[in-house]
Amino acid sequence: MTYYASLKSIGAYAPSKILSNKDLEKMVDTTDEWIRKRTGISQRRIAAKEESTSDLGVCAAKVAIERANIDPKSIDGVICATLSPDYMTMPSTACIIAHKLGINQVMAFDISAACSGFVYLLNLAKALVESGAYKNLLIVGAEKISSFIDYTDRGTCILFGDGGGAAIIGRTNDSKEAIIDVHVNADGKYSDLLMTPGGGSKEPCSAQLLKNKRQFIQMAGNEVFKVAVKTLTNDVIDILAKNKISPEGVDHFIPHQANFRIIEAVRSKLNFPESKTVLTVHKYGNTSAASIPMAINDAYEQGRIKRGDLMLLDTFGGGFTWGSALVRFGGINPQ
Repeated sequence: MTYYASLKSIGAYAPSKILSNKDLEKMVDTTDEWIRKRTGISQRRIAAKEESTSDLGVCAAKVAIERANIDPKSIDGVICATLSPDYMTMPSTACIIAHKLGINQVMAFDISAACSGFVYLLNLAKALVESGAYKNLLIVGAEKISSFIDYTDRGTCILFGDGGGAAIIGRTNDSKEAIIDVHVNADGKYSDLLMTPGGGSKEPCSAQLLKNKRQFIQMAGNEVFKVAVKTLTNDVIDILAKNKISPEGVDHFIPHQANFRIIEAVRSKLNFPESKTVLTVHKYGNTSAASIPMAINDAYEQGRIKRGDLMLLDTFGGGFTWGSALVRFGGINPQ
């Protein structure tokens, strides 16, 4: 029998603390009007001091597991995408998430693809499930980016927020519930435009590094914007053409929630109507690897996404990494 990989359920978690643009006005030289005009962001969520990235991932995973109506013991692999792990080297955040969920003695590991992490996870999960090696995989995109942000740098602190998203990827023999295709790519020549320069083996932690704030995310915003719009647009054109699907055949366009201007530029170039475009950037900001699953979850909880609906995902992140996916929702309709 031929099996397809299917997105069986979605879940998300947003910390309760809200950091508004008005709050940021008191911290850096910026204004609510400027932030909203440049990014479309009004607020973002910030994890509590005692919350770690794995905690955000666990909260999202519990929702996804419950909606999939499966026993956690039937999950045979946990993969986490994050740029803000609990520990910089080991153990992996996926190992911690699995342990906290009581999922033991299964494959668990992290990937690092920045904001493209969730689409990279879909690509991995699709291959692993369709190979027959795995039946149910828990994939998690979780970020406590606030731990890696310099809140005196107005170029980055206005953009990022914390959150978690998760999905169960399982088997189906129904092609109408399948992950149709996933494209993922990378080009390291742009790495210096969006990076965390310090804290790794190239520039280990030191007093001088901390003094120079090299442990925080740094970004050349204008340059990233230009490459992102062109790359995202071309990637969507390619995946639609390859699968002989027109933009009209897509039910939901769910882009990475980095910046409203990027989303709007790509949407207009591809002629996707606003009614089909899912937006959460205004209330969550950029949650990196958690961005797309959190957006899917929002649309699901609003009753917009139904079983069999075709979602087009599109993402771009540090590395540079990027990707797109055509995914039919295989889960149950929201209540």
